[in-house]
Amino acid sequence: MANIKPTTVTTGEVRISYEHLLKPHANSNLPNAELKYSATLLIPKSDIATKQRIDAAIQAAIQEGITTKWGGVKPPQIPIPIHDGDGVRQSGEPYGPECKGHWVMTASSKQQPEIVDLNLQPIINATEIYSGMYARVCVNFFAYANAGKKGIGCGLGPVQKTRDGEPLAGGISAAEAFSGQGGFAPPAQTAPGYSQSAYPKQPTPPWYTPAYPAAPPAAPAQPQQPPVPSPGTSAQPAGLNPITGQPYAQAAGGVMGL
Repeated sequence: MANIKPTTVTTGEVRISYEHLLKPHANSNLPNAELKYSATLLIPKSDIATKQRIDAAIQAAIQEGITTKWGGVKPPQIPIPIHDGDGVRQSGEPYGPECKGHWVMTASSKQQPEIVDLNLQPIINATEIYSGMYARVCVNFFAYANAGKKGIGCGLGPVQKTRDGEPLAGGISAAEAFSGQGGFAPPAQTAPGYSQSAYPKQPTPPWYTPAYPAAPPAAPAQPQQPPVPSPGTSAQPAGLNPITGQPYAQAAGGVMGL
């Protein structure tokens, strides 16, 4: 891969660790550290070509630093940003298991880097950017002299994601979290009952007068009393003529016509 400047390198495929590409982060171990976008690059030791380009770019940055930062004098000890992942950190602690067999280098920038896919299209979905993914990264090495310290730093440039990888720092993907769980049936829905909607009662306008007055309530029916015979009289026997009120004439035999 061609270098844009002697101090600039576009790596081969590396693994991203300690990813802070979308939101700036301050190193809590450094007092007054400023917010920066950063990522740690795990460079396979098998990628000899990338390591050679990095070494050459660091030497070019040293030569620039002699004239621009260090007053024409090369410091006897020049800290550089690339370390052996099979060794130990500056604190004496060993690197994590993901660093084994890799060169470890941290790059940072005050400006958010461009992040693109293999088609050079910007990656908008934040969930696609995480520690553990693989990418190619453009970095630039520079000399510094700050508070009596002199060395070579690594600036972070554009990032091109090449493929997904196992998330680092204990994270897992959605596919890993939910694979093999199978589906589940939603709870049965009870068919709603159908009932006639009650129409609200319309208020009667104050000016409304019904066309026909309401009939008064019927008087309660009086119970029928049996006829009471007048004093001194007796109930009329059966067989009275309804016209004359006189009893029918009877033959001597007691039966008419006999």
